[in-house]
Amino acid sequence: MNRTVTRFLLVGLPAVLALALAACETPVQVQKFPEMTFAHLAPISLDVASVEVVARYQPPMKAPNVDHLVPAPPIKALRRWAADRLKPVGRSGTAQLVIHVASVIETPLEQKTGLKATFTKQQAQRYDFLVEASLEVTDARRRGRAEARVTRFTTMREDVSLNERDRIWFKEVEAMMTDFNAEMEKNIRQYLGAWLK
Repeated sequence: MNRTVTRFLLVGLPAVLALALAACETPVQVQKFPEMTFAHLAPISLDVASVEVVARYQPPMKAPNVDHLVPAPPIKALRRWAADRLKPVGRSGTAQLVIHVASVIETPLEQKTGLKATFTKQQAQRYDFLVEASLEVTDARRRGRAEARVTRFTTMREDVSLNERDRIWFKEVEAMMTDFNAEMEKNIRQYLGAWLK
């Protein structure tokens, strides 16, 4: 009888330990970010039959680029901007939003060493955000073009969590797109006034 109890304890102990370890592990909560949209802004009505988005920029999907890891990739934000803001109301002609660059580039920062550095949280990475696009309008009689280029950058400490990093990335893209929207709308009104309705 004593042998049976011993076998049960030896067989059951690894299972109990595995369950105990699994219970101690805290799963990382994946953040949900709001959809980046421009639908709350009045559409820009253009005297063209269609609006297209042409992406000349293709995310490299490798370092130093991290735009494909950002919760709201700049290229997706530019496509959404075009869908929400540019409204074709004409019978002929085409407007193309040409995306030239929509990148986020990570650069490791040099870290101090020594005793003091051991007790100091340092900035570890720099992130450079860039969007550059042009709105090119053509019809049977004329052509026009407006463009906008916006840059931002931020740095992050060495102890930043993945969730905090994603939150910072999202806020930077959101701020960059706010600037892009203002710059592009200003340039559309200045250079493409003949197509505005």
